[in-house]
Amino acid sequence: MYKTRVTELFGIEHPIIQGGMIWVAGWKLAVAVAEGGGLGLIGAGSMTPAILREHVRKAKAARPGGGWGVNLPIFGSVAADTLAVLLEEGVKVIFTSGGSPKLYTRMFKDAGMTVAHVTSTPTLAVKCEDAGVDAVVVEGFEAGGHNGRDELTTMVLVPQAVDAVKVPVIAAGGIYDGRGMAAALAMGAAGVQIGTRFVATAESSGHEAFKKAVVDASPTGTFLVLRKLIPVRVIKNEWAARMMKAEARGADDDELLEILGAKRNRLGMFEGDVKEGELEIGQAAGAVRDIPSATDLVRRIALECEETLARLNPTHR
Repeated sequence: MYKTRVTELFGIEHPIIQGGMIWVAGWKLAVAVAEGGGLGLIGAGSMTPAILREHVRKAKAARPGGGWGVNLPIFGSVAADTLAVLLEEGVKVIFTSGGSPKLYTRMFKDAGMTVAHVTSTPTLAVKCEDAGVDAVVVEGFEAGGHNGRDELTTMVLVPQAVDAVKVPVIAAGGIYDGRGMAAALAMGAAGVQIGTRFVATAESSGHEAFKKAVVDASPTGTFLVLRKLIPVRVIKNEWAARMMKAEARGADDDELLEILGAKRNRLGMFEGDVKEGELEIGQAAGAVRDIPSATDLVRRIALECEETLARLNPTHR
């Protein structure tokens, strides 16, 4: 794969970043992605500080040369102990999401980390750049999990963000193969972040029933729920159907929170209750049909991107 500012920034072979998804992205997945030449991320959002430390140490032992980092959601209050783990363990790469990048970017940079922040509009991408991040991930509305409220899709978001900032832009949302990666590069992105496709891999810590639900999902099988609270894209199941009906009749926040309940995403994604759990996934699920090794998947995506670019421009090699 030819080099981009993303491969140079993170010292990786392919400009492919695996999203740091809750309940799915542990050290095994991050390391497997790194072995394939991409950047793997440990998803700290569903980990206690002690569990995060364990995952970081195992990743360091398996890949002391790097190629991996940590994704840390910073909306709400971030436990001091979680931040301490990142600093004490000498994590080199941090992707933050949710909340303001101004909160911790300077602290992370002072600790020698390379910092990226995930956002959903060109305006917010500029704020990320102003906060001092090294790169910005712009995520379209096709993505799984929590989404921006402005409903910008990847196709319109990426080029506008590229025009708005000078730091490298990483495209995310609805990208699952080398063709999507080639499109993102054509729009000016320096790399891609892929989440949904890496859920259905051998090293993902998602429950096997969740992986199967992703493989079985139809192209129209994901829906956005909790629009009034924090929009989240999920596979439609019995729980999601109840939530959608409640929202359609104008249920208030208290009722919606009651339907949501506690640890609903753990129930579905990690424990495998595909009927009553919250199965966070993106629209790309409709294209997922196998469960390969994440290492092989990175290489497959990179090769397909190369082939796509070569087909469009035979002289690009």
